[in-house]
Amino acid sequence: MWVADNWKDYELLDASDGERLERWGSFILKRPDPQIIWKNSAIHKKWNTADAIYTRSAKGGGEWTKNNLPEQWTISYGNLKFNLKPMGFKHTGLFPEQAVNWDWFSSLIRSANRPIKVLNLFAYTGGATLAAAAAGASVVHVDASKGMVAQAKLNAKISGLEDAPIRYIVDDCKKFVEREIRRGNKYDAIIMDPPSYGRGPSGEIWKIEDSVHELVSLTAKILSEDPLFFLINSYTTGLSPAAMQYIMGLTVASKHGGIIESGELGLKVTATELCVPCGASARWYSKK
Repeated sequence: MWVADNWKDYELLDASDGERLERWGSFILKRPDPQIIWKNSAIHKKWNTADAIYTRSAKGGGEWTKNNLPEQWTISYGNLKFNLKPMGFKHTGLFPEQAVNWDWFSSLIRSANRPIKVLNLFAYTGGATLAAAAAGASVVHVDASKGMVAQAKLNAKISGLEDAPIRYIVDDCKKFVEREIRRGNKYDAIIMDPPSYGRGPSGEIWKIEDSVHELVSLTAKILSEDPLFFLINSYTTGLSPAAMQYIMGLTVASKHGGIIESGELGLKVTATELCVPCGASARWYSKK
């Protein structure tokens, strides 16, 4: 398991009975997590005094109860800063477990000793975009949500990366890749975090298990002749790390060689010193 353990402004305080108790900066949040199928014998003292609680609805979705929480606030990861706010479906605008991937590819970018052009697909609020830009890469940030792209721009501004070489694009990711193929544009590195389920611009249904191989195959066509890395993230329990690694082998490694590895992402729980699984990643990188 790859554990994101370099945070100072985020802490997973406890995890029990389908819920997380987390510290985001100075605020305590209580949120559901279906992967937490155990019950702790010891209960953290902050469970009953959270600043905000997300409660699921029997009709689907849910809502936040804010006891003592501002509309938005900021936390840091090293020199990167992120504006947080309670969003629909229990989110805050950041997935802290992804920091372990930020550290991984930032090291590759800094060590490359050449200009690196990164494409970040399904780029959300820009955590990976900012990490890559801070490491010295130029980044093309693509997401279908105008609101998420606006949030990514704000995060870049407060991180001091407003003038970094980042190009923000609101578009369907697959359609964008298809156009990049026709235009002949190439990238040295790819990051993608496709959703588990969604609908395309013409109403077509996206289901990651059915579509991820096609998407990776398509995106591999816009890798440069000397690519640095390719990263896929998944939060779908039906798509194992090994399955993503196999797809990467068929599509990227078959042409470029290199090294592939896969694993679960995790966060350490302060109360127990154990790690909660938080998704999975498959990574390809050059041997150079």
